Amino acid sequence: MLAVIRYTVPEAQSQDFLKQGQTILDTFAEQPGFQRGRLARSVDEPNLWALVSEWEGAGFYRRALSAARMVMYPLMILMVNEPSAYEDVYPRDGA
Repeated sequence: MLAVIRYTVPEAQSQDFLKQGQTILDTFAEQPGFQRGRLARSVDEPNLWALVSEWEGAGFYRRALSAARMVMYPLMILMVNEPSAYEDVYPRDGA
C-alpha cells in the first residue's frame, strides 16, 4: 500500500519542514508494517512536497498515522487536503 501526503510549504519554512518531515518518517519507520519512505520536493514547483511511504496494508498505515499524530500536527496547516492511501493495482519493478 502506498501513502502520499502532499504539502504546500513556503520557501521560508522549507528547512524547518525538512526537519519535521524527517521526524515524521523516523516515527513511521518505528511502526509495524512500515516498508520504506521518502520525503520529496517537486522539481517544477519547489513549494510542493510529498511524504511518501509504503506499508504492508492500509490498517498499518492508519495506525501509524495515529501514532505519529503529535509530530504531524504542526504541519497539518501545510497539508493538501486530499486522500492519501492508495492500493497497488499494477506493481512493477525495474528491469
